Amino acid sequence: MSAAPHIPVLLDEVIDALDPQPGDVIVDATFGAGGYTRALLERGATVHAFDRDPDAIASGRSWNETGENPPRLVLHPHRFSEMLDVMTSAGVARVDGVVMDIGVSSMQLDQAERGFAFSADGPLDMRMSQDGESAADFLNSADEKAIADVLYLYGEERQSRRVARAIVAARPLETTGALARVVRKALGHKPHDKKDPATRTFQAVRIHVNGELDELAHGLSAAEHLLREGGRLAVVSFHSLEDRIVKRFLREASSTPSASRHVPLAAQDDPVFSNVSKAIKPGEAEIARNPRSRSSVLRHATRTATPAREAA
Repeated sequence: MSAAPHIPVLLDEVIDALDPQPGDVIVDATFGAGGYTRALLERGATVHAFDRDPDAIASGRSWNETGENPPRLVLHPHRFSEMLDVMTSAGVARVDGVVMDIGVSSMQLDQAERGFAFSADGPLDMRMSQDGESAADFLNSADEKAIADVLYLYGEERQSRRVARAIVAARPLETTGALARVVRKALGHKPHDKKDPATRTFQAVRIHVNGELDELAHGLSAAEHLLREGGRLAVVSFHSLEDRIVKRFLREASSTPSASRHVPLAAQDDPVFSNVSKAIKPGEAEIARNPRSRSSVLRHATRTATPAREAA
């Protein structure tokens, strides 16, 4: 794992939202370097931590070897979309809280060999689970239209066709540096530009390779089924596509459908979440301390007694 210090985003706000008490059972759906988990353990909670990245799980297991880790940490090498089935198999029917920190982790970004970033040249990989189709596999085999669609949908790249055409013309692409150079040339990169034009392409390809938006939708549904009445859900996202999904999920889950004279009152659903927060963003001090927190948004809510809706 990266030796760089890991700084959990909006840590105080997340812990305040979850309000963990000694003996609580909480799911950290995105373990990463364990920043949220460590704080939850310090508050006396039992944490079931999920991560599809084998490096993250191995790092968590090493806590046992150093004596850092209380026996209240249970690690699950699974996608967080699978948390309902995994927790049920573990004999846990309900939990007191779920925290989700969506997207790529700082450790993954900081490891050039993982291929998530273009700040240092590395293999064009981007796989969180380290298996399956890589970014290079996709970009070197997909047709131009499929690549353009991914860039437009997941990177909100307005010139997606131009970029896709340049990628196909430059194939095969094997490194992050090569991809970044192709995108910059296609879009016209100026040294004084505030944002590297390759950023949107890297985001889009990473989201596609890892199925991140579908994963988020299934994870939110799983959390709805797992949380007990009064349990807390806290979700940190880092770009508009993710936040839009979280915002829509909580809006639909916390609203009462308009009464219909054609449906008996007893059959009309009550909200499954209440006390939905507004978007919470980091303050200037946190952004100065951790520039990667700049785009983060926290939303949280409380589970009601209403039965969960049909799983996503």
